[in-house]
Amino acid sequence: MYKVGELVLYGSTGVCRVSEIKTQGFPSTGEQRMYYVLKPLYQSCVISVPVDSDKVFIRPIISREEAERLISLIPGRQCPAYHNRATRELAQHYDAMLKSHSCEDLIDLTMSIYAKKQDSLAQKRRFGSVDERFLKQAEDLLFGELAAALEIPRNEVRGYIAARVSDAEKAG
Repeated sequence: MYKVGELVLYGSTGVCRVSEIKTQGFPSTGEQRMYYVLKPLYQSCVISVPVDSDKVFIRPIISREEAERLISLIPGRQCPAYHNRATRELAQHYDAMLKSHSCEDLIDLTMSIYAKKQDSLAQKRRFGSVDERFLKQAEDLLFGELAAALEIPRNEVRGYIAARVSDAEKAG
């Protein structure tokens, strides 16, 4: 069970703080159920989710050490662009990576779609809307979790990663 104040990753919402744990009664059944009250860090809403629910994925955010380790792996990662003319299959591929809730998968997905975007720009072709939508989702989830783990503002994550990758390339 999570504690009040703890940061968790909640489904496709991203990083949330557990602001309260409360018990709610249901007079019609006499049942009592415990709920987490979650406040997303990067959205203005409140989410109430049963403590014992398995409908939406929830896990603790990664540690600062894990965030640093993941960023240090970026320069050596090979993430080729994924191409598929069938929009539905492309979206399914991207969605499966998002739903793994793994930062490594989000890094791979982001790098893969970014490579595809660079390729499209170089060939003066239009970048696909499905690609654009999933790139934004992956970056939002990844950058949100890295920002929380590294305790930096989310808008500074891209620069932080770029600086670390640049330092690694100079050293290597």
